[in-house]
Amino acid sequence: MAPEKPSRRPYHHGDLRRAILTAALDVIAADGPSALSLRDLARRAGVSHAAPAHHFKDRTGLLTAIAAEGFGLLASTLNEAADLRDAGVRYVRFAREHPAHFQVMFTPELLRADDLELTTARTLAGDALRGAVSSVGPENLGIDSRLAGIAAWSLAHGFATLLLGHNLDGPVGDRDPEEVFRTLAATLFRTGT
Repeated sequence: MAPEKPSRRPYHHGDLRRAILTAALDVIAADGPSALSLRDLARRAGVSHAAPAHHFKDRTGLLTAIAAEGFGLLASTLNEAADLRDAGVRYVRFAREHPAHFQVMFTPELLRADDLELTTARTLAGDALRGAVSSVGPENLGIDSRLAGIAAWSLAHGFATLLLGHNLDGPVGDRDPEEVFRTLAATLFRTGT
């Protein structure tokens, strides 16, 4: 009697795209985007080295997908803001909760600038920030709304970047970084809250 052949079950990973994105975010959070390798991500997901390419084509495609997802998440959180100061606090919170997204989103040389998903998500995030700025009366802006938007973004992005780089560990100390940011924002914009 011939030995029985092992049956071949069709392989199904589930949501491979999400698994690769999640593994990539873990790598970026730990070691930065330069440590990212599709081959390593495939190994982590337990799939062939070519499998990630079916979803992302290449490393740039993967990083672009991460940035697009990040801008979409950022737009959602900014759209929930009560006012401009709250939008800034939410921006800082987003950076703290999604440091890998945040790092990739603002490194354009890693991305496909013309990617439709990326440009759409980036536009939504920009629109959300502009909406928060427009909620402040002109008498409280001190400058035109376009420059106020740049100032608000600069303050939130700069604070978040310094915070993630541990450059504010001393000055912020034990205080809640979001409350520190709220106080800083109050010195720039008189939003009434």
